[in-house]
Amino acid sequence: MALTRIGPNQSINLASNVTGTLPVANGGTALTSGFVNGGVQTPSFYATLSANQSYGSSGGVVKVAFDTELWDTDSAYDNSSNYRFTPQTAGKYFVHGAVYTATFTTDSVAGQTVYIKKNGSYYQGVTGEIAYNSNEFNAVGIPFGIAVDMNGSSDYIECYVQVTFSSGTCNIQYSNNGTPSFFGAYKLIGA
Repeated sequence: MALTRIGPNQSINLASNVTGTLPVANGGTALTSGFVNGGVQTPSFYATLSANQSYGSSGGVVKVAFDTELWDTDSAYDNSSNYRFTPQTAGKYFVHGAVYTATFTTDSVAGQTVYIKKNGSYYQGVTGEIAYNSNEFNAVGIPFGIAVDMNGSSDYIECYVQVTFSSGTCNIQYSNNGTPSFFGAYKLIGA
């Protein structure tokens, strides 16, 4: 039976009308039974902070210690000592997160940059600036999402932040009005 078009109120029972192999689109392999599966997006992890993390002095680059795992499918994220993701599966990974910082002095934070380091070297950064508001404490949140190619044996990624502020103390916030600082990654399918 040749199928050329199905109207909006028509259907066809493929279970009783198709025999042999069913070709998979884009030159894939023939499928005789089962279903087409795009693969799994693992290894993957998602981690947050359990409490505010002290930042230190203005302009320093500080590793964010995401110490609370919500999941870690392959035990590839170290949430207790080096706070890094080391997948043992080669591929391209979508790395995402957000880092919130705050000072407790008004008119203080000038800007923030979140860096992803691969194997200890800067890979990519995202920068944000803040307009001063003399009536409030200053808080900055920087979301990010990037793709990173990992070799599957020794490559690792880490999250760092750099904040410029003029006075007071600064914290990396575990939560900013209910929105957590977080760090995660998952393997991309078909990339």
